[in-house]
Amino acid sequence: MRVISGKFKGLKLFTLGGENTRPTSNRVKEGIFNALQASFDLNGKRVLDLFAGSGQMGIEALSRGASECVFVDSNPKAVQILRKNLAKPQLEDFADVITSDVFRYLKNTDKVFDLIFIDAPYRKKFIPRVLSALNTVKSPEDINAKIISPGAAVVCELEKGEEKLPEAVSLLSLYKTYKYGRIETAIYFNAVQ
Repeated sequence: MRVISGKFKGLKLFTLGGENTRPTSNRVKEGIFNALQASFDLNGKRVLDLFAGSGQMGIEALSRGASECVFVDSNPKAVQILRKNLAKPQLEDFADVITSDVFRYLKNTDKVFDLIFIDAPYRKKFIPRVLSALNTVKSPEDINAKIISPGAAVVCELEKGEEKLPEAVSLLSLYKTYKYGRIETAIYFNAVQ
């Protein structure tokens, strides 16, 4: 695994071995960022990397100009690898690493994010639950209340055919889906600008 573009292009990243973690391939990662680039400016954005694992998606966003990233993962071994990856390019000042259950974090955070990555374990049907948890605001008037900024993007990665993602969840609307072999990605945007 490596950073594919930006300030840290070519930086090799450590990954956690075993079947419980599944790093996003460089091909899929490049596809995600190319799709985002068409309609979303990463410069200065606040990023949330859920089920972060090695942290490669958030680190890629930081490399491409994001201002900060919160990484959330419940696996202490993954968090250890993530901290190692953040230390290599000295990104600790731009990162907050949280060892927590994702749903607990979403319930308790008061931060607002512009870009959110959801790379949940496959076959657990977590993504619709996470999308619902992100949408704690019920109307445009409440948009600054929690988690999703106006115009925010949410990127989901799942196994192809694993589950049918909703076209819309509260303020989020499905923009596009992409398929890369057995991997599917979906990009949602906050309908409120």
